[in-house]
Amino acid sequence: MHRFIDGEDRMQQTLLPHSLEDYVSEENPVRGIEVFIDELDLAALGFAGMTPAATGRPAYHPSTLLKIYLYGYLNRVQSSRRLERETQRNIELMWLTGRLMPDFKTIADFRKDNGPAIRATCRQFVMLCRRLDLFCETVIAIDGSRFKAVNTRDKNYTHGAIERRMEQVEASIARYLSAPGHSRSARGRGCRSQIGSAKGQARPP
Repeated sequence: MHRFIDGEDRMQQTLLPHSLEDYVSEENPVRGIEVFIDELDLAALGFAGMTPAATGRPAYHPSTLLKIYLYGYLNRVQSSRRLERETQRNIELMWLTGRLMPDFKTIADFRKDNGPAIRATCRQFVMLCRRLDLFCETVIAIDGSRFKAVNTRDKNYTHGAIERRMEQVEASIARYLSAPGHSRSARGRGCRSQIGSAKGQARPP
């Protein structure tokens, strides 16, 4: 008899199905995405498709696609094709969307048709984080002593450098919106975070 931990048999049937709620903890960030987007006035922000068409195939609600997009932004998933795959295998996204699985073309078109509204949503998200004190703006100064340290231009921060860094973050949002990975013609391109690519290159004057 072996001494390893065994998983469940894939063919084992259960009396009651598992609930997705059981797999998403109370502290999971996707719950914050859910609450944040549900409280937004998407029509006032300018999102298209808020009024469903009377004929044709029913469309996805813009809030569903925005949740997928914001989840991808927070988890460094840019490509619309990768976001499509994540909706099919990622339990957090299944919980967030109610098991809806839009294809990559729908996700890419949503980004293309709602660029200004998505930027407005990002601004509101930044304002919310500031109100909740999730951004640290503390300035630390050391005077009167000399220390041996590595203090390159990329790691030296002043008030001006911090302001420029915040401008870089806002610019990275715009780059994320225009990244090739969101195009419907993107074919499996690698995911790279636009904020991560800035590498903190805030330089003092």
